[in-house]
Amino acid sequence: MVNKVFVDTDVIIDFLIDRQPHAIWSSKIFNLADQGEVELYTSSLIINNIHYITRRIIGTNKSKEIILALLDLLEVLEVSKSDILNALKSEIKDFEDAIQHSVAIKNSGINSIITRNTKDYKHSKISVFSPEAFLKIIKNER
Repeated sequence: MVNKVFVDTDVIIDFLIDRQPHAIWSSKIFNLADQGEVELYTSSLIINNIHYITRRIIGTNKSKEIILALLDLLEVLEVSKSDILNALKSEIKDFEDAIQHSVAIKNSGINSIITRNTKDYKHSKISVFSPEAFLKIIKNER
């Protein structure tokens, strides 16, 4: 069974702009996706956030190029009105993270969220892992 995981903004940006030392772990996760060992998902809101952050670092054109390449490695899930309403009612304090959580849990088959900010997801209804912890679990499942 292939793990279906939701990837948060920080992990994706670490991978895209080689933000060290975190890129070591995020790159391994994206390599697993490229090899078909995991399926990665994110939200349309995260794609917007990635462009907003990376364009300031690497420029607008390069940001668009890396996002285009990223779309080959993961699926993008829509953020709906119900996700926003769920986030407003959520016990998850960070509003953006609450939206991501709502998007992840409504999509059957997604069994975990990968983020460097695990403390914000302490009320998650699915498993939440740092990139390093997720890789240890995958290694043990092999």
